[in-house]
Amino acid sequence: MQLLYYIFLTGLGFVMVYPLVWLLFASFKSNSEIFGSIHLLPKEYVWDSFRKGWEGSGQYTFGTFFLNTFILVIPTVVFTVASSLLVAYGFARFTFPLKKLFFALMISTLFLPAAVTVIPRFMLFGQFGWLNSYYPFIVPALCGGGPFFIFLLIQFLRGLPKELDESAKMDGGHSFTILIRILLPLSKAALFSAGIFQFIWTWNDFFGQLIYINSIKKFTISLALRMSLDVAASVEWNRVLAMSLAAMIPSVLLYFFAQKYFVEGIATTGLKG
Repeated sequence: MQLLYYIFLTGLGFVMVYPLVWLLFASFKSNSEIFGSIHLLPKEYVWDSFRKGWEGSGQYTFGTFFLNTFILVIPTVVFTVASSLLVAYGFARFTFPLKKLFFALMISTLFLPAAVTVIPRFMLFGQFGWLNSYYPFIVPALCGGGPFFIFLLIQFLRGLPKELDESAKMDGGHSFTILIRILLPLSKAALFSAGIFQFIWTWNDFFGQLIYINSIKKFTISLALRMSLDVAASVEWNRVLAMSLAAMIPSVLLYFFAQKYFVEGIATTGLKG
């Protein structure tokens, strides 16, 4: 029985990993071999796909698009985690009028389809003069983060004993001191989980960036990959696949380096409360 279990897990792992392995080897194939052969390994390796893909076909290289993506993602992640923690702290540790109503309204936004808010947000940001900039992503992250992350952090903070707060108050600590010096270090795993989620979602976002960004010099990786399919009459798929593989590297590295905190954060936020 245990042998069947290992065979099943091995087969499942192979199914999950094979697309990535195919992506790697396909980036070294020519167009004719990508579409005309089912073999995993190339018959003839095209060694310059990564170099030419990085150089791009216009005045901007993919280095510019990677830098733009980091400029967009890093503030969004930091502000999302910070603002979500502040809101979660208020819900988890304080009592105020209409608290349950506000919490219900916050949770209800999780069931609101994102497409419903596209036009109102576009019109609002247009009036603010934020179109073709990163403000539509960074400013909302600063003003409350997101209900999903707030809910996760509320669940985690509710699992921390309130005696910690009371002890700090007896020593003269105020609410902000309790949050920064006591709850923040204890919430490291949950904060890492929220940060990883937000990083991956923002890094891989295409639809939102397509709506708000229209200048090539501000394009992110997702938009640049889509643009590479339009600017040339004949698409060199090995270059597109090579840059797609390169675009995955930051998310994969982040997950592996923070895997311990990610797993711990998911476990604690899901079981506590």
